[in-house]
Amino acid sequence: MTGLYARVARRPSRGHVRRVTPVPVERAEGLVASVYAQVERDFGMLAPPVSLHSPAPDVLAACWVVLRETLVAAGRVDRATREAVAAAVSSANTCPYCVEVHSATMAGLVRPGADAARDVRRARVADWARAGTDRAAARHAVPPVDADEAVELLGVALVFHYLNRMVNVFLDPSPIPAGVPEPVRGGVRRVFGRLMARGARRERPAGVALDLLPPAPPAPDLGWTAGHPVLADALARGGAVIDAAGRRSVPASVRELVAARLDDWDGRPTGLSRAWVGEAVRALPAADRPAGRLALLTALAAYQVDDEVVDGVRAGGADDRALVELTAWASMAAARRAVAWVPLDPVPPAAPS
Repeated sequence: MTGLYARVARRPSRGHVRRVTPVPVERAEGLVASVYAQVERDFGMLAPPVSLHSPAPDVLAACWVVLRETLVAAGRVDRATREAVAAAVSSANTCPYCVEVHSATMAGLVRPGADAARDVRRARVADWARAGTDRAAARHAVPPVDADEAVELLGVALVFHYLNRMVNVFLDPSPIPAGVPEPVRGGVRRVFGRLMARGARRERPAGVALDLLPPAPPAPDLGWTAGHPVLADALARGGAVIDAAGRRSVPASVRELVAARLDDWDGRPTGLSRAWVGEAVRALPAADRPAGRLALLTALAAYQVDDEVVDGVRAGGADDRALVELTAWASMAAARRAVAWVPLDPVPPAAPS
């Protein structure tokens, strides 16, 4: 994507963000400036799902490292198929912003009917990714690709489980401004998709972003990345940074509660009512309940987070950095749990008796 487009895109990238204030490009320094430069170079624009993290610079870097090394960097799987996984996971997670962005990018990369076999394969991959968001269905979902490709795609799924939650909390529902008339929006999406696809076609070498974060040991729950050193390193580094952010900004009682709820989580929607959240946080110390409410909703129903929930945490003294750190920790905890139940050697469903 052209440098001109990247410069123009900076302004809306700030305008889409709500509830926190991103660092403006012209004021970025140190780690934030380094991340912004890489995002514009490799992604083509300062993407709001990344820039929203900038009040917490190390979490910003973690977000970019895991996104770049799963979706953007060159690998065995083509970019259009990765975009299909991003869109499928985002749809399952009720994240309309990410569905719109990644569906448009995929459409910009693919010429309809140009390769019927690839189209069928991509659709099967999307079905597999969608099945993986449900704990019971994931157990039997057979990857329609070889094992090495499945690992790459599982990395994409993890990152979008994470990003969908952050986007639902901090971004508007669409990348297209609300004032754009509905009859015009389809054309805007097509132009946007072509612009995104232009940058997505460029080969980006793997591993370039790793040095933004300190090394970290591999985590046991990420053992499925074995044999993929760059992916394993990126997720280990990013995960360690976000774990540390959680220890800073999420009360221990809340971390324990979220972990316990995730143990029983099946991946399915919690329903329209938020009554379950009030019941769940009742056992917490009173001072921790607002953080518990935001963390649980972010992990399990991020689309239900509203200003009242965020304001409750701010009333306890949380600033933008603490809000980003709390929600990032909850989002990553859910993301890691979701991909952990997707086996690369699925159990065949039982034959009917």
